[in-house]
Amino acid sequence: MVMNTMDAKTLQKAFLAGAKELESKKEWINELNVFPVPDGDTGTNMTMTIMSAAREVAAMDTPTMESLAKAISSGSLRGARGNSGVILSQLFRGFTKEIKTLDTITTTTLAGAFVRAKETAYKAVMKPKEGTILTVARGMADKAVEMAAKTDDIIEFTEAVIEEGDRVLSRTPELLPILKQAGVVDSGGQGLMQVMKGALDGLLGRGIEFTDEAVRPAGSADSSQTAAGSSGRTGTPDGGGRSDASGSAVHVDTANLETSNIKFGYCTEFIVNLEKEYDDRTETEFKAYLESLGDSIVLVSDDEVVKVHVHTNDPGLAIQKALTYGSLSKIKIDNMREEHHERLIRDAEKLAAQQKAEDAVKAAEPESAVPEEKPHKEYGFIAVSAGDGFAEIFEGIGADYLIEGGQTMNPSTEDMLNAIDQVNADTIYILPNNGNIILAAQQAAQLVNEKKILVIPSRTVPQGISAIINFAPDLSPEENEANMIEEMKRVKTAEITYAVRHTVIEDKEIEEGDIMGLGDHHILAVGKSVETTALEALKNMLDEESELVSIYYGQDISEEEADTFAEKARSLCPGCEVELNSGGQPIYYYILSVE
Repeated sequence: MVMNTMDAKTLQKAFLAGAKELESKKEWINELNVFPVPDGDTGTNMTMTIMSAAREVAAMDTPTMESLAKAISSGSLRGARGNSGVILSQLFRGFTKEIKTLDTITTTTLAGAFVRAKETAYKAVMKPKEGTILTVARGMADKAVEMAAKTDDIIEFTEAVIEEGDRVLSRTPELLPILKQAGVVDSGGQGLMQVMKGALDGLLGRGIEFTDEAVRPAGSADSSQTAAGSSGRTGTPDGGGRSDASGSAVHVDTANLETSNIKFGYCTEFIVNLEKEYDDRTETEFKAYLESLGDSIVLVSDDEVVKVHVHTNDPGLAIQKALTYGSLSKIKIDNMREEHHERLIRDAEKLAAQQKAEDAVKAAEPESAVPEEKPHKEYGFIAVSAGDGFAEIFEGIGADYLIEGGQTMNPSTEDMLNAIDQVNADTIYILPNNGNIILAAQQAAQLVNEKKILVIPSRTVPQGISAIINFAPDLSPEENEANMIEEMKRVKTAEITYAVRHTVIEDKEIEEGDIMGLGDHHILAVGKSVETTALEALKNMLDEESELVSIYYGQDISEEEADTFAEKARSLCPGCEVELNSGGQPIYYYILSVE
């Protein structure tokens, strides 16, 4: 079979076949997870990401290349879950940008699309790591360029690209030693290869027929998520001098307020509705120009709009430059020097009035009434966690909205966007509390124009708790962001769970059913007993500077067992304060933190 061109209908068929092939192999891909813990959800995350787009694609009777590209890009972008899902969505985003204006696709077009897909995905990851899905994507892009110069046959081209992708995938254990030690290839790379193989089958007329089936792990958050924190309960954190992030009235002293250190006086934000060509080179030039005018620059672009944020002494120059790319909307210019004088007093007055309004509404409404929109706030918090205990903790320290999630149920970009809609605040801080959720949160932040979204890259729940407790209402959003991230670095975390298969990691022999203590960077302990393994993990976390040990026990640990463990923990660190809390989390018997 020879195919020299591909139209939108053919691409639709290939994409849907790729989605179904990935879905059919998702459990196998899950099992490739390096760590043998019950959270190997790469296959599920990638499947849910592509299925979000596939449902839109399947609904098209007569797709054009433009409408197909938009459905693939937008659907996967909003449905992206986990790091692997976000990277997959970025690959699709880059690919579709290259083909959306065409009527038909050739091998030359495909080569350009593969290259742009690779570049877009690499750009989305702060610190790209080789031996991952990115490496596989790059290998296929390089091969695509080579094959475009050799053949016009899309089938021959695709077969060669897939062969190269498999070759690069087989080498991932050599690039990432932890894969070699575990005896697996990269699971994200394997997922990408299943999409490619399914797409080829679709081109050849032998792909799996697409059916619209729900692909959601039990208990995962959906777009209507309201449990575990939508009530917005507030409280004051313990700890004496720690800041109150709850929204309660705060006494302020403006006598020593200083504005001379504000170098750029105007916070300038606007949206550029693109009307002229705007590529990566243009974006780089625009950013460089803004950097010559000021600081605190945020420049986020999509196919049709560019969001701009800059602190400058001359907003007019920024606006004039932006007008060369298109029309402007949602222009907002604030005098930060005036705001700096007024901020603390305004906070106190606003928060006091807000609390009074909330109390009045609560008293007036019958219990069955639909709650009205919450009063507007200057800042708000969204946190991801699982477990009733953690929900209560986050609500108590000021979280406005909780997304139920974590391991085995990574929230999607869409879930993040829905949560953002629920928080009526100018600036919203998102605490992912899981390394596999950070990219989805960052992707959601880039899609929001009317609110300032700051993702605090907390990789564990204790880090998220530390971050929100150290929020200070009198600091700027950027100052708080830096301070919260810095405070998180002081938190060491261990998660105690069980192994789901045999493996060897970091020279530790792990059998199915063993108990593991997973640290921030290494496995801290392996044993047969939950308590013994947890104590060993804690011992390996302690040092002379340790002051506070926090113990969060999960849904499978009784209060009596937790009390006994806490007493033994106190004997390991007599000079430490040891706090015991019910987290109620699944999967992890204990989550421990040391500060």
